[in-house]
Amino acid sequence: MENNLTFIEALNFRRSVRVYDTDKEIDVAIVKKCIEQATLAPNSSNMQLWEFHHITSKEIIKKLSKACLGQSAATTAKQLVVIVVRKDLWKQRVNSNLNNLKNIFGEKSKNEYSSREKFALNYYGKLMPFVYRDFFGSFGYIKYFISWITGLFKPTYRQLKNSDMRIVAHKSAGLAAQTFMLSMAAEKYDTCPMEGSDTLRIKKILNLPLSSEINMVISCGIRKPEGVYGERYRIPFETVYKHW
Repeated sequence: MENNLTFIEALNFRRSVRVYDTDKEIDVAIVKKCIEQATLAPNSSNMQLWEFHHITSKEIIKKLSKACLGQSAATTAKQLVVIVVRKDLWKQRVNSNLNNLKNIFGEKSKNEYSSREKFALNYYGKLMPFVYRDFFGSFGYIKYFISWITGLFKPTYRQLKNSDMRIVAHKSAGLAAQTFMLSMAAEKYDTCPMEGSDTLRIKKILNLPLSSEINMVISCGIRKPEGVYGERYRIPFETVYKHW
C-alpha cells in the first residue's frame, strides 16, 4: 500500500476495531511483513520467547472466532494473528544467542575473550539457565529466597519464580503485539487485540503444546465506521503522569 503513515499518524490512526468491512480484503504479504517487523520489538534478554501464527484460512478463522467467544472483531476479520508465548523454548533461544555471540566474537580460546565478551557469554551460558530453569515451580522459590537474602545487603533481581518469568515472557510478547499493530496502522490496516477467548481451544485448533500460552489474538481487516466506538478516550494525562 502506498503512502505509509508516519509514526505519529499511525499512532493516531490505530484503534481497536470491532467490526470490519467484509467486502474489503487485505494483502497477506503486507500482514506478514508487519509480523516480521514485530519481531524487531524489544524483549527481555533478547530471548524472543514468542511465535506468531498468521491465520488466513477461512475455516480456521471460523473456528478461532468461536474460541474468541463470537466477538464481531473476530467473526468479521479477514485475517488473524495469534501471538503465542513459548517460555518452554528457553533452552533453544539461549543456544541461539550463544551461537550468535560466538559467530560475532570469532573462534577463540577462553583466555582470549575480552571481559565484555566473557560477560556476554556467561550471561547466556550461566545466568539465563539459572533464571529460566525450574522444576515444577519449586526451584523458582529457592531462587526467590536466595534473591531475598541477597536483597538485604544490595539491590538484586527478585522476579525469579515461575510465575514471575511467565509475566516477563508475556510482557515481551505484548511489546511485539503493539509493534505489529502500529506496523499495520502504518499500512492503513486495522487491528483489534482480543483477550476474551478460550485459550485452551485456541491451542487445540492450532495444535500447540500445552506448555505454550496464548498472549492475545489480533484480528485484522479494514474498519467499518461503526467498528470504532466514538472518539478515543484516555484518562487525563496529569492523572497518570508523575514527574520526579
